[in-house]
Amino acid sequence: MCGRFVRHSSLELIEKTFNVDRPAFEATQSYNIAPTQAVLAVVRNGHAGLVQLHWGLVPFFAKDASGASRMINARSETLATKPSFRNAFRKRRCLIVADGFYEWTGPKGQKQAWYITLPSDGPFGFAGLWELWRADDRKTELRSCAIITTDASPGLRDIHNRMPVILRAGAHDAWLDPANQDAERLQPILQNDCHVEFKRTAVSSRVNYVGNADAGCIEPLQGDADENHAPA
Repeated sequence: MCGRFVRHSSLELIEKTFNVDRPAFEATQSYNIAPTQAVLAVVRNGHAGLVQLHWGLVPFFAKDASGASRMINARSETLATKPSFRNAFRKRRCLIVADGFYEWTGPKGQKQAWYITLPSDGPFGFAGLWELWRADDRKTELRSCAIITTDASPGLRDIHNRMPVILRAGAHDAWLDPANQDAERLQPILQNDCHVEFKRTAVSSRVNYVGNADAGCIEPLQGDADENHAPA
């Protein structure tokens, strides 16, 4: 799964990585992004662009937005059939911009936080879905999103059995293409065009408190060496 992540790259690097123009809004860095917060995402409406979305998908048919904090992840295996996600899977896919994400191991009260990145430490895109929800009065709107998850790659299975889908750059266009609404064509992208090699670093419990969102969250524990994990 994915319940916290990091985005610290400059807008200049994000523009280059995703081939998008600079947005009209300011995108604040955060080393501890949590559910219900604003995230930076790439969507395509004619051309690819950066937008801000609420993390926690609210289905278009929901009576209210109170459940937004629950649907932060969407299982790749059931996207085409689950009512909350199937419409967005066909028509509203996105890339959620990140530099890394957190996962935890160990028993309650003694959990160890891990910061997971690409070996290059560069920015990447989580495969995501987004949705537009409108209140009954049609005056209130919310654009929200969920991060798609899959089985963990071999090098991360000792941390968690699930992980976010991180698409390779070569798959970005196909994933964002609004003309592609065929689940049988979309599913292979999630299965075959993903990063599978990662670097993980043990970090302090500072990240456990969502109010801590500075660079101290990703500082390695003293004496800890980064571990590179490749598929078996």
